Amino acid sequence: MLTICTDVDEARRTVLNRAAAASTHPAELLERIAALFGAALTPAAAVARVLQDVSRDGDAAAAAWSKRLDGVAADPLAVPAAQLAAAASQLPAALNAALQLAAQRIRAFHENQQPHSWSSVALGGQLGQRVVALRRVGIYVPGGSAPLASSLLMAALPARVAGVEEIVVCTPPAPAGQSVAGAILAAAQLAGVQHVYQLGGAQAIAAMAYGTQSIPRVDKIVGPGGLFVTLAKQQLYGTVGLDGLAGPTETIVVADAAANPEWVAADMLAQAEHDVLATAILLTDSAALATQVQAALQRRMQALPRKQVIAQALAQRGGIVVTPDVATAVALADEFAPEHLCLCVANAGAWAARVRNAGGIFIGERSFEVLGDYVAGPSHIMPTGGSARFASPCNVMDFVRIMSIIELDAQTAASLAPAAALLAQAEQLDAHAAAALCRSN
Repeated sequence: MLTICTDVDEARRTVLNRAAAASTHPAELLERIAALFGAALTPAAAVARVLQDVSRDGDAAAAAWSKRLDGVAADPLAVPAAQLAAAASQLPAALNAALQLAAQRIRAFHENQQPHSWSSVALGGQLGQRVVALRRVGIYVPGGSAPLASSLLMAALPARVAGVEEIVVCTPPAPAGQSVAGAILAAAQLAGVQHVYQLGGAQAIAAMAYGTQSIPRVDKIVGPGGLFVTLAKQQLYGTVGLDGLAGPTETIVVADAAANPEWVAADMLAQAEHDVLATAILLTDSAALATQVQAALQRRMQALPRKQVIAQALAQRGGIVVTPDVATAVALADEFAPEHLCLCVANAGAWAARVRNAGGIFIGERSFEVLGDYVAGPSHIMPTGGSARFASPCNVMDFVRIMSIIELDAQTAASLAPAAALLAQAEQLDAHAAAALCRSN
């Protein structure tokens, strides 16, 4: 049963303390790494070994690690174009319609984010910016026990809106004798993805970052993934562009006494079923609601197929905290900077205005987070691990570069040169100063 904490300071030290939650890796994970790699390695060291091999040996290393880590190596790596084209027609009609609805809303939302090029003569000559879409982007789509077709749409459609020419998708291979989930392939078709490769984990991130004989090198990699994917992205920073380090998913629900405890519990369970490292936390000013949610979690969990994953996630990173008032609960949530912040309180919009740090704010009980996962419109790829203090959800700006354009006329250049020379001399950069002054004579 999930513990209820009634001391705010204790909550900061425990359930709201990411460092405490992430300080150790589960023993099962370390044992599995030792078995797979033949040595007692940290996850970071294991990932480094995979990256080094793929960088050196390309497809051969990617296939070898896929076989060792996922139990299967797809041959060929690329999903055949005919299979990709036929995927939508082979889905149940209702599922196909749901994917189309999600795609329509995601595209429509992101079309409002279009950046633009501009120029101005106000400062002399022509100054401005040019917005250029990235040429080739790689998208990682989690697979395995929960193939996330929605994640493909959430990354590929903003890229398409931005004008990206080529999109490469990597997703873990299906078990031997099976194919990639039809929903993932149908989503790829809806988003105009040209290439889908059956490769997962750190080896997929390495293949897209370095390029292999089969998989082209990309300019940027986006998309969520598990621990190995996140560590691979972290270690490849600078080799390839990254959207961020999408760690384990997290939701904080702030609820008052009027909130529906069954709905609150349902939202927390939906979050916890993602991963044993997922975070689902309730902050409430009502001790009665805390007890009701605690009971609902325990009861509703028993009927869910992923109840073992949920139980472990709630035990490791879940919690219920009773606060003196809603203001304290909102302040604690803002301090935590969660990926998802759900406000199930009276005057939720007014409380939302106080929040500075969250990947997405879900205002009111009817704006529940699962809608954001699939069909609301904004990308569900959001900053985790506290990075919502400085990072944004996946958006059109992730897929463009801005180039500054400087075209000064002779009069403006001559008038600016003395100031540039003075600043250069103050920095003891005499060649800079000379380059400025030689044009002003």
